[in-house]
Amino acid sequence: MDQQTQLIQLCKELRLPTIRKMVQDQDAFKQPKQAYDVLLQVLTQEKEDRMVRAKQTRIRAANFPQKKLLEELIEEALPEQARQKLPQLKTLSFIQEGQNVILTGPPGTGKSHLAIGLGMEACLAGYRVFFATVPSFINQLKEHRSERTLRSFELKFEKYDLVILDELGYISFDKEGAELLFSHLSLRADRKSTIITSNLSFLKWQDIFHDAVLTAALTDRLTHKSHVLNMSGASYRMKETEEWMRNSNDQVALN
Repeated sequence: MDQQTQLIQLCKELRLPTIRKMVQDQDAFKQPKQAYDVLLQVLTQEKEDRMVRAKQTRIRAANFPQKKLLEELIEEALPEQARQKLPQLKTLSFIQEGQNVILTGPPGTGKSHLAIGLGMEACLAGYRVFFATVPSFINQLKEHRSERTLRSFELKFEKYDLVILDELGYISFDKEGAELLFSHLSLRADRKSTIITSNLSFLKWQDIFHDAVLTAALTDRLTHKSHVLNMSGASYRMKETEEWMRNSNDQVALN
């Protein structure tokens, strides 16, 4: 590909129609070769800078509570199913195929870290991501309903490439909250990907939804063609606390 063709392509990608017309009309430059050299360097840098800014913007817009990377996970400490599935999940093919990922297990086993890490990878790969804890998400939905902006939020919500809802099961919610959560997750069923983390097994979800029929319907929609990972295992945080206490005691003994 010659320089002129490269420049025309860059101008299209960067939406610079005036510069593109000048490049197409070689008579616009007294010394086209020198002008193309400079323009190619400048526009290539502009494209790279825009890509970096776009990644940063997507990460900010996702509203992660912390920036946790998959590389920071201690894979050997993950529950067995997570270790087995991690290579496949890292490819983000589940997003391309509109599949869900359900992570269930006790606190401290890496559910939130894994979910956020996958969300960060998705942002870097160009996907639009939405993150919220389930309690805060339900509060958002109730506020939108009271302000009569729920429909505009729904239109935006169903278009996210990946939605991550963390901490399902820590706090139960009322009938309105259960119905709002069900209706919004149903918008994405079999079309867009959702990651859900929960400290409860599916059998106990009825305890927080208080409706057997709704719970069964939601479970059916979420688990259809999904990656369901049992994250039962020893708590990361408990291991870190025990190690910290041992190190502290060793330090005291040395002093």
